[in-house]
This record gives sequence, structure tokens and C-alpha cells, in this order.
Amino acid sequence: MCGFTGYINQDNIPKDTIKNMAQRIKHRGPDDDGFFQNEDVSMGFRRLSIIDLANGHQPMFGDNDTDVLTFNGEIYNYKDLQKELIEAGQEFDTDCDSEVLIRGYEAWGPKKLLSKLRGMFAFAIYDSKKHQVFGARDHFGIKPMYYYDDGKNFMWGSEIKAFLANPNFKKEINTKLLPVHLSFEFIPSAETMFKNVYKVMPGQYFIYKDGKTTTDTFYKYNYDHIDDSQTIDSDAKKIEGLVDDSVKVHMASDVPLGSFLSSGVDSSYVLNEAAKIKPMQSFSLGFNGSKYSELSWSTKFAKEIGQKNTATTIDGDDYFDFLPTMMYYMDEPLSNPSAPQLYYLSHSARKDLIVSLSGEGADEFFGGYNTYLEAFTFEKYQKMVPKFVRTALGKMASMFPRFHGRRFLMRGAEPLYERYYRVNYVFDQHDRDRVLKDKSLNFDTGEYTKHIFDEVAGKDEVTQEQYFDINTWLPFDILHKADRMSMANSLEVRTPLVDKEVAAFAQTMPTKTRITFDKDGNPITKAAFRKAAASQVPKVVADKEKLGFPSPIAQWIKEPKYHDRIEKAFHSDIAKKFFNVDELDYILKEHMEGKSSMQKIFTIYTFILWYGVYFPEDTNMNYNKEVDLHKYSRESIA
Repeated sequence: MCGFTGYINQDNIPKDTIKNMAQRIKHRGPDDDGFFQNEDVSMGFRRLSIIDLANGHQPMFGDNDTDVLTFNGEIYNYKDLQKELIEAGQEFDTDCDSEVLIRGYEAWGPKKLLSKLRGMFAFAIYDSKKHQVFGARDHFGIKPMYYYDDGKNFMWGSEIKAFLANPNFKKEINTKLLPVHLSFEFIPSAETMFKNVYKVMPGQYFIYKDGKTTTDTFYKYNYDHIDDSQTIDSDAKKIEGLVDDSVKVHMASDVPLGSFLSSGVDSSYVLNEAAKIKPMQSFSLGFNGSKYSELSWSTKFAKEIGQKNTATTIDGDDYFDFLPTMMYYMDEPLSNPSAPQLYYLSHSARKDLIVSLSGEGADEFFGGYNTYLEAFTFEKYQKMVPKFVRTALGKMASMFPRFHGRRFLMRGAEPLYERYYRVNYVFDQHDRDRVLKDKSLNFDTGEYTKHIFDEVAGKDEVTQEQYFDINTWLPFDILHKADRMSMANSLEVRTPLVDKEVAAFAQTMPTKTRITFDKDGNPITKAAFRKAAASQVPKVVADKEKLGFPSPIAQWIKEPKYHDRIEKAFHSDIAKKFFNVDELDYILKEHMEGKSSMQKIFTIYTFILWYGVYFPEDTNMNYNKEVDLHKYSRESIA
């Protein structure tokens, strides 16, 4: 696992800029570095050695040194591709998956190469013959890649912070996206919170040539081939084989490998399959003296299958002290409360491992979120009540104070692209209008992502919601925080359930095998997946209700020392610049009175921290001073 960066040369850029940019992302690759510069480009690389430790130095060169590669990730089918290329006449100098990419690019061209890859990846190739830069990101966005394009300057990299070391990078906040962030807690598009900085989207590639950037899609998850004849039993059997195969290919490593373990079925299933191949040390995290701790479940399961488990606990000080540094590693503001847990879990694992398996992805692909259950209720309501009646009831309900059923009536009048939980995960349009200082910024963020629902128009609502999550929540929240929090510790995390072959089957599953109901009418999420898991792990684990990596943050916010930190931030220059401070006080007061506003508070608070870290010159409350990268870096591990 690695990090890379690069830029198109300009006359005013000092030659050592590329080294300074690469140094910004040293945490992604502490083992080695490498650089390439010519009259066109400068490219930098940081390596975390995983495969073929003696070789694999990057940048890596193709035939006659005309093509130059920097690559972050793992290609799990690289041995098969290597064999295919050798049979076609290619010669190899290493046994690295990196070389498969550069040889494959030269033999097959970009599109054919990308169609053959199975893995997690982001890479850039400078083609000196065509005088162009080609970059690509994996199917689901497991590995990150960004580029900066202001019309004059072009640079790219694994993390945005690398751009800060380039004198031609103009650091500006993309203020128009603040309402989007407040709604989703992330930006569900190629845009970022920095002006002119863009994500390479999952399953996308770009070409920069002659001063212009073009993008295209090589992979798109879809539900075009759903097979209604499939049953829970048949799908569970298929999933068993797919998980077995995926875990095996994800275990290729020349360095110590283990697994994360929570109390849930996903990570338990992954660990169980891996432990069939070799002894697997697992790592779990809990909270000191908290009912939210999952350690009793996870440690018991590891013991039951005869595997070593290392448990780590944290407290409120650990959590809140780390938040400014977390915002630095995240690049963009992300307010998922589970992110610090992932950091400390990775920090613990990195003492013994360099690679860890993890269980992300099952909920999105197989229908595991309880929020999907709403779709059944709303679809019944829509069939029973005519649209004009629902619209009238929704308008009437909105004019009254809170009462039981008010929210249901209001949402029942809305189309799915407005109503779905993730669209207003934190602040809805009315909330944003109250909290934003500049109300002209506010707009209907449902319209911002409507095109995603349009892509699966005609499908049932559960399917539409899963499709939305696979294209937004999974890459921009779940996988983003997994990458950033693990790589902050120079730990590679692999996700066997977020896999090209697993997804190819998941998109054929009918809704009835994803979510079903027992004889008493109780819902069963991830039905086929749970049945597959139950054939391999204890049934009590397979059937366990999803907790979602919970934390006691809602209670911590009520404690004076953490409440005071937040209140101070809510009255800072940063808060006054963007928000209505009286409304922030009201939200905090509501939470103290038992009307939980935890996610709203955390979203505003982490945004303020992020801004203070990345724009310290714009405020007298400089959170950059609180970013202690040594304390929270791999070098500090005893």
C-alpha cells in the first residue's frame, strides 16, 4: 500500500517541490520513496512494502522508459494477468502487481487493462510518447485519488494534503458545498470542499493532455440483471463460495496479516474464513466502562474459533483529543462518529500487522441497513393513498407542531430522492436554513443526488436505496474513513466483501433474497448473506442485530469538559464565519435536555475543527496547533 503524487511542470515550481509533496503523505508509505522528473512532469511515490519486498520500487518504468507508473493498491489477480502477458511476449523484471499494470497498459491499452483488473487500486501513468497522464481508480473507490485543475495548473495525488506543498495550488474552500456537507456529512460527487480539487470517481479514469482533462467510466455497478428465480437458499450457497474465494485472494501478502473483528456477522464471517487458511490474529476495540463496548462479543467469538484476539479500549479524552488530527488525515470534513475508533483499532493492529482484513460492504451489497425497511412501509402507503391526498396531508402536517406521525406524513408526500434517509442524514433543508449564516447558500440537496435515483428509476425502493448507498455512502464515507484511518498508521486494510466478483453476483439478487420476513412478520436484513454466514459461524453471530460500530459520544457531549470544548468551538471565529451561533447554542441545549442532536453537533464541530486545521490563517482559533502528528503517527507506537 502506498501513496503517490505528481504535477505538470511549470516554470515557477522549484524542483524539490515533488519531494515536499510526497513527504506530506509519508504515512501512506514509510518504507521507501522514489521520484521521476523530466521536462513535462514530476512524479513522487511513497511505498509501504507488501508484495515482493526486495523489488517493486516506484516510479516503475515500461519499455524504453517511455511510460512511468505510480500505483497504490493491490491487484489480486495479477498472477493470472502476468501469465497472460508473458504468453503474449511481455518480459517481467519483478514479481510485483505494479509491473502487471505498466506491462498491461503497453500491451492492451487503458480500457482493456482496466476491464481485466480485480483489486483495489489508484494509479497514474505518464505516457511520454503521447505526452499525457492517465489515471484510474478502482471499481468501488476503496483507494483514493484526486486531481487539481484550475485551467492553468494540473496535479494529482492519493491525498489532497499533498497539494499544499505546491506553490501553484490555490487553497480555497468550496463554500457552495457546505449545505451538501451538512446534509450528507460528505460530498456525494466528484467535487470536494476545496475549489478546483476533484475526486476521481469509483470506476473512472482520466486523461490529461494538451491542457485539458477528460474523464470516462470503465465500471458501473447496476441492477440490470436481477434474477427473480433466485431463492434465499440458492443465493446463500453462491455467497458461501464467493466469500470463500474472495477471502483467499485477499490474503496474498509477504508481510504479517490479520483481521479486524467487531461483534457483527460481517467481520466475524471474514475472520472465520481466513482462519481456515492460516492462524489469524484479530483486533477489536471497545470503550472503558461503556455499554457500547462490543468486546465481550468479539473476544468470545475469537476464542470460540481458536484465534488470538487483541482488545483495545479508549475513553473520551482519547476520542476528543484526536479529532483535530483526524480532520487533517481525512482531507475533507467527515463527521462519521466511528472514524476515531477505526484510527485506534488500526493503531493497535499496526503493532503486530502490516495488512488487516475488514468486513465493510456487506450491508450495501446484501441489504443490511435497517433504514431499507422503511421502503416497504412507504410503498404500501403509496399504493393505498392517492398522491394528491398524500401531498395534502404532508402540507397540513408541516403546518402543525410536532406530533406522532407528523414526519411520516411529510415524508410520505415526497419522492424517494427527497425522502431517503441518507439525503438528509444530518440537516434537512429547514434545519440548514436556520443554522447557515449565509442563507443564500442553502438549496435542495435532494436535487444534487437525484440523478443517482434516476439511474435506477423503475426498480423497487429497496433496490434504489441500496444503489444510492453503493454510489455514495460506501465510497465517500465507509471506505474513505477506512482508508484514511488505517493509512494514518501505515496499515493496509483489505475488504473482501467489497470485491468485483462478489458485486457481480450481488447485483443479480432479487430484493426477496436481500431482505425478507419471518413467519411472525419480523424483518430479516441481509437474509441470504446471513444464511451463508450461519453455515460457517455460530448462528447467534450470524443473526446478531447490526450495531454499526457505536460509540458513547452522545453521552460524552453532555459531560462538562467535552461540552465546554464544543461550546468554545461554537463561539469561535470559524463558527461565526459560517453559522448562526444562536442556533448552534440551541442545538447544544436541546441535546443537553435529552433531545438527541448528537449527529448535528458532531457535524458542525468537526467542520470547525477541519477548517481550523486547513485554514489556520483565516482564524484566531488555530486548530492546526492541536494537530500532533507525532503523537498519533506510527513512529510513536511503542
